[in-house]
Amino acid sequence: MSNIKLFESKKVRSQWNEHEQKWYFSIIDVIEILTDTENPRRYWSDLKRKLKKEGFVELYDFIVQLKMEASDGKKYLTDCANAEALLRIIQTIPSQKAEPFKRWLAKVGYERLEEIENPELATKRIRETYKIKGYSDDWIEKRMRGIAVRDELTDEWKKRGLKEQKEYSILTAEISRATFGMTPSEYKKLKELNKPTDNLRDHMTDLELIFTMLGEASTTEIARNRDAQGFIENFTAAHEGGTVAGNARKELESKTGAKVVTKENYKELTEGKKRKQLKDKQ
Repeated sequence: MSNIKLFESKKVRSQWNEHEQKWYFSIIDVIEILTDTENPRRYWSDLKRKLKKEGFVELYDFIVQLKMEASDGKKYLTDCANAEALLRIIQTIPSQKAEPFKRWLAKVGYERLEEIENPELATKRIRETYKIKGYSDDWIEKRMRGIAVRDELTDEWKKRGLKEQKEYSILTAEISRATFGMTPSEYKKLKELNKPTDNLRDHMTDLELIFTMLGEASTTEIARNRDAQGFIENFTAAHEGGTVAGNARKELESKTGAKVVTKENYKELTEGKKRKQLKDKQ
């Protein structure tokens, strides 16, 4: 999946990496914007040498070459970097235009150090972010609890020798399939979440969050009590943990006559709350 990002009305070519779940950006596009150089490719060549001299010896581990469309309409291999590497590259650019990024990085770095000293600050910032986006206090409480349950599950998986990203993704999909009858990618399609960066859980209703937590908490307990080791045993635990939540969901649906899984996404949820608030005021 490709896309064009705009910075000060100038284009930055980008491409989504489905496997890593990250955006990659054209480095020379960013250099051209921040430096106003007439030869961004030459500038980038010189900058690579400078970065290596500064000790960024892993530079080439972070750079990939992707085919991107040029001004002549043809596609050429282009040096690209993910957001983390790109921000490191920007730190080395001696330009006034790069200063806002550098100040922002310093601010973020300071905030992370604060959070290491006081983890409650990280939780507070997440809550504030959701509040600004328009989520209700009740929803935020469930979302925060869901994050804690998820962290506990991934910590357990890590102890049991599972490989991050790929195996975590497969096990998460199995919990979701057993809980809701669909994988996260299928769930995103149902909710019409088309952007790669859309977080499915940020678009869930209260009940969807609750059953997601139940599936993951049940999986953690099963894996822990059985001392499940390796992928196969933890896959079984994931299926059974999701089944616990799936059976509870079906039981609730049979009692209420209403489906737990919904097409509603964050935009529809917040607009619905706003309409309700307006109606209450009237």
